[in-house]
Amino acid sequence: MTQSAPPICITLGTRPEAIKLAPVIQQFQRCGIFDTHVILTGQHLEMVDQVMRLFELTPNRNLEIMQAKQTLTDITCRSLAGLESLFQEIKPELILVQGDTTTAFSATLAAFYQKIPVGHVEAGLRTDDMFNPYPEEANRRMISQLARLNFAPTTKSVENLKRSGIVGEIHHTGNTVIDALLAVAQQKPKCEVKGLDWDKYRIMLATVHRRENWGEPLSNIAKGFLQILDTFPDTALLLPLHRNPTVREPLQALLGNHPRVFLTEPLDYSELVGAIARCYLLLTDSGGLQEEAPSLGKPVLVLRETTERPEAVEAGTAKLVGTNPQTIFTTASQLLSDGRVYQEMATAINPFGDGHAAERILAIVKNFLKLDGNNLV
Repeated sequence: MTQSAPPICITLGTRPEAIKLAPVIQQFQRCGIFDTHVILTGQHLEMVDQVMRLFELTPNRNLEIMQAKQTLTDITCRSLAGLESLFQEIKPELILVQGDTTTAFSATLAAFYQKIPVGHVEAGLRTDDMFNPYPEEANRRMISQLARLNFAPTTKSVENLKRSGIVGEIHHTGNTVIDALLAVAQQKPKCEVKGLDWDKYRIMLATVHRRENWGEPLSNIAKGFLQILDTFPDTALLLPLHRNPTVREPLQALLGNHPRVFLTEPLDYSELVGAIARCYLLLTDSGGLQEEAPSLGKPVLVLRETTERPEAVEAGTAKLVGTNPQTIFTTASQLLSDGRVYQEMATAINPFGDGHAAERILAIVKNFLKLDGNNLV
């Protein structure tokens, strides 16, 4: 790295950000043009560390903002203050953020206050319901208004950005999560869970964590799971628990005693990819899994009332089922009973990309900053 290499900051705080930015970080570090600084806010700790180790990445700084029972205000204020100091020290020519987390919004605001351009990876997702998902819908809308470069994963997200009247550039790149997924899937990772026989059961992989599903919706989701298990004795449920006690404790109480429910700690990303590859179907309120599972031929039932990824529903790779127990049961039953319905979803084309999104983002940034490998001294 030469002295004149322009500094770039890639900022992240949560596991989904780490997964989706890992291919981007690798591209920027390998190209040899930029002085790339990877900054963690610490919004998630262990889960981010797992991803960084998997992709052989080392952060340059960690703000370590994580505290017990932290609020959105806590995360925003501590991130904003810490990033302000770092950006003043590093003086980056561009900040890259991903998605719609409070970390991404805080980094964007900190950069804006110092008039540093922002590149937004996975820009343009919308539900048009400001409180669903909350606070993500508001975060990504505000980031869009401040970003100079918007890296849209799909044509629909491009249209959303144009409709929003933003002033930054819009580029259709595909989603970097497909880059990450395919890289890990090539290694054929495994997911070993004590007592779980992958060959004996059709495994349903489930994840639940969204803030809007806390409370009664979470209980309803669990009731839907139990109804499926009671009706189909050849099925089992693998449910990695989120670390937040507001999510994990009710699920442990409702599902923990069932002999075909396997509650685990969060899977590391390689284990998760291994589980996706071997499971029969997914039931999730995760955004990332809606994008990833179709690349491995697995149907997705989305446990939410809205989705900012309607492309999956339109393509036939996912179905929006909400949190009503009967709807969850009925839709899952179709996939478990009708091979034709299952194959239609399993073989639908994934609309989220081809695995080369990070390469496109690097090329766009180099062009934006008027750089190539020959003009550094």
